[in-house]
Amino acid sequence: MIRVFDAFSGIGGFRSAFERVGGFKTVGWCEIDRFAQKSYRALFDTGGEQFYENIRDIDTAGLADFDLLVGGFPCQPFSVAGKRLGTADERGDLFFELARILEAKRPRYFIFENVPYEKMFIRDIMT
Repeated sequence: MIRVFDAFSGIGGFRSAFERVGGFKTVGWCEIDRFAQKSYRALFDTGGEQFYENIRDIDTAGLADFDLLVGGFPCQPFSVAGKRLGTADERGDLFFELARILEAKRPRYFIFENVPYEKMFIRDIMT
């Protein structure tokens, strides 16, 4: 059984796929949008799982162990449809929260998804 932490869970796209495939157990999830939280809870049995509203507030020392970290961090700062402010947008640095959790917990696997990145984002990360 692969234990999963579902960051930026939305209404559970990753989780839905994992439940269809089988062999995965969600141990925790994180979602800031209250309407998405309500939908997630309506769609899935979240009893006994850790829940965090804001990824910035996660204390990794108290975070359950997991094998797989998944997350689709906000795309607005990077999307060609947006202003493309990258890390200058307050949501643009949320990627680094995933990196912080990866570094602290060292899961065997991770999957991050987002829009295609502009060169400016890569430059922001490298500087």
